[in-house]
Amino acid sequence: MTTQVPDVPAQFQTFLAFDYGLKRTGVAVGNRMLRTATPQPTIRAEGEQRLVQAQARVREWQPDALVVGVPFHPDGASHENTVRARKFARQLRGRCGKPVYEVDERYSTTEALSSGARDADAGAACIILEQFLRSLP
Repeated sequence: MTTQVPDVPAQFQTFLAFDYGLKRTGVAVGNRMLRTATPQPTIRAEGEQRLVQAQARVREWQPDALVVGVPFHPDGASHENTVRARKFARQLRGRCGKPVYEVDERYSTTEALSSGARDADAGAACIILEQFLRSLP
């Protein structure tokens, strides 16, 4: 996986992450230098409105790339939300013109809740983004 964005030194790259859900989509922002994520207000919208609000966040934060959590069953098998999250990732890529990276987000909400997150969706987005950031060289 190459994550070098033209004209941006790798250590200064910023990322916006989304924890896709049917009714709520968690959001987090982070950067490569600190390898940490900060929760942002959760998007409470469905369908087209979810995409409109996600695009607004991208305009607000101007990240170098996006990260979308993709859920799987514990055994790694896909399910309906796997397909939905991947569609959301493709739609973001097309609308925002930014690289989009998919991250396996199994257990991210459970981990967020167990760590005391006030907003489980935003907490899960942080976990997804930090997992991605740790995978970078």
